[in-house]
Amino acid sequence: MSLPDASRRRFLSTLAAAPVALSAQSAPRKKTNVVFFMTDDHGAWAMGAYGCKDIHTPNLDRLAARGTLFTNAFSCTPVCSPSRATFFTGKLPSHHGVQDFLLAEDSVGPDSIRFLEGHTSFADVLKANGYLCGLVGKWHLGHDTEAQSGFDDWCTAPKGSGPYKDVEFFDNGVSVKNTGFKTDFVGARAARFVDEHHDQPFCLTVPFFAPHDPFDYQPEKYRRPYYDSELSCFPLPAPNPQRRGRHVPHWNNREANISYSALVSAVDANVGLVLDKLDEHGLTDDTVIIFTADHGYNCGHHGFWGKGNGTIPFNMYEESIRVPLIWAHPNRIPAGKRVAPMVSSYDFFPTLLDYLGVEAPPEPQRVGRSYAPFLRGENPAWRSELYFEFGYVRSIRTENLKLVDRAEGWPNELFDLEDDPGEQTNRIGFGPYRQQAAELRTRMNSFFEKAGAPPLDDWRSTVKQHLPMDADGYYSWKE
Repeated sequence: MSLPDASRRRFLSTLAAAPVALSAQSAPRKKTNVVFFMTDDHGAWAMGAYGCKDIHTPNLDRLAARGTLFTNAFSCTPVCSPSRATFFTGKLPSHHGVQDFLLAEDSVGPDSIRFLEGHTSFADVLKANGYLCGLVGKWHLGHDTEAQSGFDDWCTAPKGSGPYKDVEFFDNGVSVKNTGFKTDFVGARAARFVDEHHDQPFCLTVPFFAPHDPFDYQPEKYRRPYYDSELSCFPLPAPNPQRRGRHVPHWNNREANISYSALVSAVDANVGLVLDKLDEHGLTDDTVIIFTADHGYNCGHHGFWGKGNGTIPFNMYEESIRVPLIWAHPNRIPAGKRVAPMVSSYDFFPTLLDYLGVEAPPEPQRVGRSYAPFLRGENPAWRSELYFEFGYVRSIRTENLKLVDRAEGWPNELFDLEDDPGEQTNRIGFGPYRQQAAELRTRMNSFFEKAGAPPLDDWRSTVKQHLPMDADGYYSWKE
């Protein structure tokens, strides 16, 4: 299928503007399909390809072997809804207004709003360039049950997380019940999308709910491999005094370790199901496959279970923000390669469009940079720092230092990632680190100011959602 004239002109102008960047590959003869997998609460550590041999992920490991794996990929925000909004728009939480996970009333029902309304998503851009866009799985960005701008095919279960058995989905507005195991339903529905739309250019987004809790149900076929496993990837240091009580029952709990592992394996099996469906229709060579997570997760790491809100005050630990990231496309993306540039979820929007040769209307609030050159086998000069934002917390991470600043009276932190990779010792007040902390803070504040974000102490001015509150009406959920 040839490109429409407008898209072809844009693509040819891109070739002319960047002959060096594209010299390693020839122009595709037709549009490249996209399958974008995303997991929830999934640390990069919890995959075989990233070194955890006790969690079985054969399909994802094969995907890594046939593609390029990023060893320093991060989410801008260590919580689901704001992270997803950043993936879709390339904007910071202080720009799209989603600063934490959405409550039920924000996700669905009469008080819900479309949190991405007024923001251009990659689906908007791709649809305008001749792609049919579908989403099967978790949305959690408002009006969950209704198809959002840019999407032609829409199948979700509202409210973000919840149980795993017989959950009600809304398939293009039609209620579907008795759906069985949630992860298997998502995989089968994604495979059906490929069956139904294999004859046209498509972008299929598959955001799994797993391995997010609750750990109420996993089919035996996913649990059985772990009954005799050492599960050595789940550490057990001393409990963190700042951990939240909600996840304490998972601590030193073999059943929780098995359940989390089984949910990861269920995702892996359903990724394999969709990959097989691409093979069946002869689409593998014409499709770029992307696998990542909305943010990381701690399963005993740092002495707690959870993510950025798993401690009070909120954290920016490595396991909370580091995510798996694999891109695979036969004969286009180098196979079996591991690359180490520090990339963020705010880089995904420009990277995807750059890779596809599609242009988006410019918006100054997009702060990311395309890492597509790495997908072409190049090794361009790259930045040495990333920025993070979650409610009253902002952070800057360099190759060896991480500064975490908090508003509302919470303490700040500085970690020396080279000397202290486990982030055990806060160096914020140590003599030789004081100057480094001051320099990092200046750079961080400059980044957010140039991006148009308010000062950290004024972070609430950008919030568009109902923030989760504790019994005392305090956002940070004191426990």
